[in-house]
Amino acid sequence: GSSLEPEECSMEPPAVPEEEVPVTVAPGPVGCQLFGYVGIEAVLDQMKIKTMKTGFEFNIMVVGQSGLGKSTMVNTLFKSKVSRKSSQPGQEERIPKTVQLQSITHVIEEKGVKMKLTVTDTPGFGDQINNENCWDPIIKYINEQYERYLREEILITRKRKIPDTRVHGCVYFVPPTGHWLRPLDLEFMRRLSKIVNVVPVIAKADTLTLEERAEFKQRVRTDPQGTPGVPHVSPAQLKSCIPQIQEDLKTHAISVYPQEDFDQDPEDRALNDRIREKIPFAVVGADQEHQVNGKRVLGRKTKWGIIEVENPAHCEFPLLRDLLIRRSHLQDLKDITHNVHYESYRVRRLNESNRP
Repeated sequence: GSSLEPEECSMEPPAVPEEEVPVTVAPGPVGCQLFGYVGIEAVLDQMKIKTMKTGFEFNIMVVGQSGLGKSTMVNTLFKSKVSRKSSQPGQEERIPKTVQLQSITHVIEEKGVKMKLTVTDTPGFGDQINNENCWDPIIKYINEQYERYLREEILITRKRKIPDTRVHGCVYFVPPTGHWLRPLDLEFMRRLSKIVNVVPVIAKADTLTLEERAEFKQRVRTDPQGTPGVPHVSPAQLKSCIPQIQEDLKTHAISVYPQEDFDQDPEDRALNDRIREKIPFAVVGADQEHQVNGKRVLGRKTKWGIIEVENPAHCEFPLLRDLLIRRSHLQDLKDITHNVHYESYRVRRLNESNRP
């Protein structure tokens, strides 16, 4: 309501609003000296205990032709029978007409840490005469896992911990031909590297000599018509004109894991640079132990000796194991899957749903 009393008139000039003066805060010291023990370092122990109770999930996919030792390699990685057997004794294995994905889930526990491991195999990939669009079932499967996670995430009442079935890493097995990468290899990695972390490996590297293995890592060539994998130079010119495999991957827009674009920390970049120099890893898988110098080691027994799987002088399996399981890369695989590949899929799906 209005007041009936007369308003008082002031003879003073109206106040001019003062200009806002920006306030600058001096940056504080990076570290603060404490007077005593606070206990903030105990947060790491709390996180460790919580992770050990709840466990974590890790999903890996192996892709390659039949007979390249995919199942054996997975069993060697986790030192247990976590992957299917390629064939049963006394029975002939029938190659499926199309790519049929098979997933097996296990719970592995080591020193109190539980991991729910899902291995997805792709029998029938690249086994046919006509391999046109043979990667479509794999792309469809990966996108289906993203879609399943997205549907759980956008629910009004959602679970506190959403089940994670997304593929965190895809190990692609290259046949040990000792020659060039096939167009199928390059086309698969080009398509899949955009939606999942791809780690290429040379399967059954014990069939190659050290010289052949080193040369195979560099033998990638594109002919004048742009068809990869077709040589058009003499063998004497190979060493001088064939580019390295990393350069060919860049030429075909193939970004394998670990990707250079995601290296933020200088120490991580230096470590990943050393790993990228070894890609593709020349690996050998074995799930049987043998006696070598009084020790039981995993290896493959031949007429001339035993190939030790965990010996860096024999193969590069330890590098692959460190990349996928040990050090910091297992969590990094999950972070890139969530923050990069899944985020790209989520943005694309939400944009599609918002279109009129």
